[in-house]
Amino acid sequence: MNELELYSIGDVARRTGLSVSAIRFYADEGVVPPTGLTEGGFRRYDVHAVARLELVRTLRDLGAGLDDIRRVLGAETTLHELAVTHLRLVEDQLRQFRARRAVLRTITRQHTSAEQVSLMHKLVSMSDDDRDQLVDRFWDFVTDGLDVRPGYVERLHSLRPRLPEEPSTEQLEAWIALAEIVRDEEFRTALRDFFHRTFGTAQGKLMTSPEMTARVERHRKLLLAAQAAQQAGVPADVPEARDLAGQVAASSAELVAAMTGEHDVDRARRTLVEFDRNDKDAWRPDKAPGLKLLTKYHSLVATINGTPGPDPDPDRAAAVREWMADGLRGSSTRST
Repeated sequence: MNELELYSIGDVARRTGLSVSAIRFYADEGVVPPTGLTEGGFRRYDVHAVARLELVRTLRDLGAGLDDIRRVLGAETTLHELAVTHLRLVEDQLRQFRARRAVLRTITRQHTSAEQVSLMHKLVSMSDDDRDQLVDRFWDFVTDGLDVRPGYVERLHSLRPRLPEEPSTEQLEAWIALAEIVRDEEFRTALRDFFHRTFGTAQGKLMTSPEMTARVERHRKLLLAAQAAQQAGVPADVPEARDLAGQVAASSAELVAAMTGEHDVDRARRTLVEFDRNDKDAWRPDKAPGLKLLTKYHSLVATINGTPGPDPDPDRAAAVREWMADGLRGSSTRST
């Protein structure tokens, strides 16, 4: 463009993508006045005015208001300062849109009343402190009067969701589901009964010692590794799978030994090898409802936190056990 040339409002509209009426509006508002007027009163703009109008259009597209644009053009604020302010606004809007999308997707997947919709929106809009208080009240209820080793209740309280600053829709949906179950009286009571029943004996109390919780955590990580390998399609007959299945069996034997004093790795391996997914009475979590509830809690927390977690689906859980059994069967065949 020629720096000395003056352009008609129609030329400016074609160059900037603004409408003629918008250019007139910005002129009348004193945002970008014309450089001059012809004898007939027609507005003319030089290259600097055209550049300012292009900037105005860009800032408007990015959501800047007229007062903000005036301050930028008047050098009362910098583009960087304006960008920082609007970036915060855009990020807040994105969080709100993700929350709305999570609520809407949840509504489409289940029969949801108007009252539940309002509740779900409140749940996804909670602050970190509000989420922590909700989970603390849940574990306070579940562990009230629980006679266990020191530190175990604190460990349960630490099993909490940490929703990231920019959660995915899946994480928000998991948070909605978790917030609903920790507020559900039936779920809370059933899980409390499970903990009191499980740890109400001397043997159960032993399970809450730091040594046992460390063993249980190691065993949990081995099971998660087996789950990840099976779901990734690792064949059961390769050394990696056989070794992992063997570690799970050995870990199971250590847990039994810690509780009973009887350490029998061969028996643990046989128990795993003899797994039959068709014998549903022998393994399905439906037969251990308290454990099923705890698995559901852990699975949702893992999804929210973006960490590996147990698969709550009983059929997929059976597939992992069968995968380990196949690995140990293959190992036994090679050793004979």
